[in-house]
Amino acid sequence: MQAKFIILATCMMAFSCKPTEDQISRKASRIHDEIVSVDTHCDTPMRFSRGGFDPGIRNERGCVDFPKMKEGRLDAEFFAIFIGQGPRTPEAFEREHGRTLAIFDSIKASVERNKTLAGIALTPDDAVRLKAEGRVAIFMGIENGYPIGTDLSKIRQYYDLGARYITLCHSANNDICDSSSDKAGPEHNGLSAFGEEVVREMNRVGMMIDVSHISDESFYDVLAITKAPVIASHSSCRALCENPRNINDDMLQALKKNGGVIQICILSDYLRQPVPNPEYDAKMKELRDKWRNMGELTEAQQEQRWEEISRLREQYVKLATIGDAVNHIQHVIDVIGIDYVGIGSDFDGGGSIEGCTDASMMKNITNEMIRRGYNREEIAKIWGGNFMRVMREVQETGSRQ
Repeated sequence: MQAKFIILATCMMAFSCKPTEDQISRKASRIHDEIVSVDTHCDTPMRFSRGGFDPGIRNERGCVDFPKMKEGRLDAEFFAIFIGQGPRTPEAFEREHGRTLAIFDSIKASVERNKTLAGIALTPDDAVRLKAEGRVAIFMGIENGYPIGTDLSKIRQYYDLGARYITLCHSANNDICDSSSDKAGPEHNGLSAFGEEVVREMNRVGMMIDVSHISDESFYDVLAITKAPVIASHSSCRALCENPRNINDDMLQALKKNGGVIQICILSDYLRQPVPNPEYDAKMKELRDKWRNMGELTEAQQEQRWEEISRLREQYVKLATIGDAVNHIQHVIDVIGIDYVGIGSDFDGGGSIEGCTDASMMKNITNEMIRRGYNREEIAKIWGGNFMRVMREVQETGSRQ
């Protein structure tokens, strides 16, 4: 009888010690008070070309603005200067270079108009300082090396303007390297000769090399040349979701050897294997055909493209969950350890999962990590510590050259 009582009491104590959702949320908030949380990729600048969008005001449309960042306890965001792949001619390179400069200007102007809420960040220390001042930090990166054209001097120019990473390509091959998703197949079988020079110049300048979107062969070519760690600003794990945009376990091992970091992308197609849906596939093909010449689209047209794709996904696709996202984080930890993983949402570019559809919900990911037993140190590394370590190393590599 006494033994039964002890067992019953032990079970009751264990049940009563399980934290409530309110306790988990409060613990997550305390952790966020002490760390700098970083999301390494969003496409929100595409909205800046439309009149009336102000990131200083909470917008019903769109995933990221400064009030939503505050609500979600997100301290730093990388605004991507996205340039869709287009013709590879001198005239096109010059046009896209001009578009790139215009997006730089629009980001800086938006932040300046809201300087009590946000500030431009160029280093990890800037993000720490801005958080201490009660402001969010806005970093910049360039998604697609296309506007570099064949001019290496553009890398230094973009760095001096504030870009801190360049994604070498996007959904099609360019003069730098092969893409993971070009339907025409490989063109260079990895990096081109010019791409090798781009990697060396990015090292010299102190610009982070982003390997998201590039082909497997391009990935290994980059790691064979770079003298600094690389980032995958918004990619996930191929072992859990078979998608060419994701990184397989052998690539994860190579990334660990390089000292780089993979930022798990919270876009459903990269987190969970989609259920076959011929009707959705056919409608998606129609949309992609409609907007196929991405390099010739204006920023407003690019946003319209994403809105139409997003509406189609909302209609047909069951979103992945925060649990799925943390499964990918855990997979990286299981394969290569806690020091090589972070979060890159791809908000306003397709990123959205159940329970985290915009920046105001980012703390929900922390809640899930706490439920699974992640401690404060581990959460701090995932939410920016690992990425900032890479950023510092890359900038130090550049300063030595």
